[in-house]
Amino acid sequence: MTGLAEVVQASTPPGSGIVVNPPVYPPFRFRFGFYGRRLIDAPLARRADGRYALDPDAIEAALSEPDAAAYLLCSPHNPTGNVWSRADLAMVADACQRHGAMLLVDEIHAPLALPGARFVPFLAIDHELTRAETTFTFTSATKGWNIAGLKCGLAVAAAPAGIRLLEERWEALLASHLGVLASVAAFTDGLPWLDAVLGQLDENRKLLAVLFAEHLPGVGYAPPQASFLAWLDCRDLGLGDDPAAVFLEKGNVALSHGLDFGAEGRGFARLNMGTWPELLEIAVRRMAASL
Repeated sequence: MTGLAEVVQASTPPGSGIVVNPPVYPPFRFRFGFYGRRLIDAPLARRADGRYALDPDAIEAALSEPDAAAYLLCSPHNPTGNVWSRADLAMVADACQRHGAMLLVDEIHAPLALPGARFVPFLAIDHELTRAETTFTFTSATKGWNIAGLKCGLAVAAAPAGIRLLEERWEALLASHLGVLASVAAFTDGLPWLDAVLGQLDENRKLLAVLFAEHLPGVGYAPPQASFLAWLDCRDLGLGDDPAAVFLEKGNVALSHGLDFGAEGRGFARLNMGTWPELLEIAVRRMAASL
């Protein structure tokens, strides 16, 4: 988040708008407010099967607002677990180019694309914006290898002017020495470990489908294509706007509050499935018992 915020602060005027796709990672909402920017929502489209998609009309409307200065794309998406296709990325790039908007792509969950999904780095597509001074991508080993506390991320500029901007902000972007060493070790020597993690996450997302069908059939659950997060539609359970609060109070299960992800999270909750299968079963049973 530090790198994203610093680039936005350096490249956009105070009061300008940043386009995001809710439901979306909560820190996007408050962090940019610290720098005097506001978020412009271009909500994801939700299909009947619970899957989400980028909405070209919503993106066009958001970028058409007079103060829209940048588009922040979460790829893979948190919390829905969507992995965007090459065509999705090209659509976003076309829209940003048409409106002259800066494009920031958060790819921090990229190492956690699960079997059956193919992650496409934005800078790998064939588009003029992959060479533009207003394009930046961000990634890290922190999610894939669970080393967020070590503080190290990667900011990638698409053009020399972008590199100069990052160099000018280097004091604010400094990573920890241990974080750098851990990140190098993760990307060079930690791939077998990551493969094992992906295998377990694949099993866990399948297990969740079985557990919900058996114990909580009223929960809408579309297994994620990436990461360790499950986005749960609890609207049919009659728990109100904040089902996570009910599950915590009555079931002692702590989920992320859907409302933190925007208005589109009303009646939803986010579950972290990056744990032992036995704990997932305990959590779902407790959630069911809280009804």
